[in-house]
Amino acid sequence: MVESDRYAVVGNPVKHSKSPDIHALFARQTGQNIRYSHLLAPLDRFDITVRNFMEEGGKGLNVTVPFKRDAYLLSDVLTPRAKIAGAVNTLFRDSRKGIVGDNTDGKGLLTDLVRNEGLSLAGKSVLLLGAGGAARGVIQPLLEQNPACLCIANRNLERARELAALFSDAAIQVSPYGDLKDAFDIVINATSAGLVQERPPVPAVVFNARVFALDMVYGAPTPFMAFARQHGAQVRDGLGMLVEQAAESFLVWRGVLPDTAPVLAALRTGTI
Repeated sequence: MVESDRYAVVGNPVKHSKSPDIHALFARQTGQNIRYSHLLAPLDRFDITVRNFMEEGGKGLNVTVPFKRDAYLLSDVLTPRAKIAGAVNTLFRDSRKGIVGDNTDGKGLLTDLVRNEGLSLAGKSVLLLGAGGAARGVIQPLLEQNPACLCIANRNLERARELAALFSDAAIQVSPYGDLKDAFDIVINATSAGLVQERPPVPAVVFNARVFALDMVYGAPTPFMAFARQHGAQVRDGLGMLVEQAAESFLVWRGVLPDTAPVLAALRTGTI
C-alpha cells in the first residue's frame, strides 16, 4: 500500500480550522493520495514545529494565525506574490530550494468575490479595514482589478500609511475610522475583530443598500456583518475565501485545481 503524502494546517489555536475537511474533499474529488491534519505549534516554537514536520516527511503546510509572518521569515525561497504580501500561508518542501513560501490568500479572496459572488471591482471604490498581515496579503490582487480607489482604514493611521507606502506605484488612500464620511462600493474587513466577537469602529455612513461587505472571518455571523447588514449592505463571510485559497494551495502542492463549488456548498449546509 502506497503511503499517503502528509500535509497539515499549522496555527495556534488550530483545532477549529476546517482545512482538513476541505482538503479531504479535494483529495477525494481529484484522486490524490494525501493525509491532512491539524498541527498545533507553541507560540515560541513555530520554526521547530515546521522543520520537524518537514524532516519527518511532511510535504506541505497551510499556515494560519498567528504565524503567517513567521512562515515568511522561515522560508528559504519566496514566490513573487509572497514577497509582495509580506506573509506566507502556504509552505512546501523542494528538494533543491528548501522550504518554499507562497501566499494564496489574495487569489482566494478575489476568486470568491469575482467568480463566486459575481462582483466586478473595476472602477469601484474599495475600503479595506485593518493594516495587518491579512490586509497586506490582498492589496496587490485588489489593485490588479483596477478599482477606482482603494482606501485603507485603521486605528493606527501611521501603520496604514506604512502599509500604503509598500505599494508606492498605486494611489492608495488612508484614513482613521472616524474620518470616513462616504459610502464605498465594497468594504472588506481584514481585521481579526470577529474572532473575539468585536468589530472595527467603522461608521455606519460607509454602508447602504448598494454596498457589498465581506468579513474575512468565517463561521457565525460577526458583529461587523451584523452592523453592515443593519445599515443596508449585502454581506458575506470569509468561508468562500477560505475554500478558494485552499484550492490554490492544493494546486501549488498537487498540480491540480479542484472544483470548489461542491466543497463550499457542503460547508454552507453543514454536511461536513
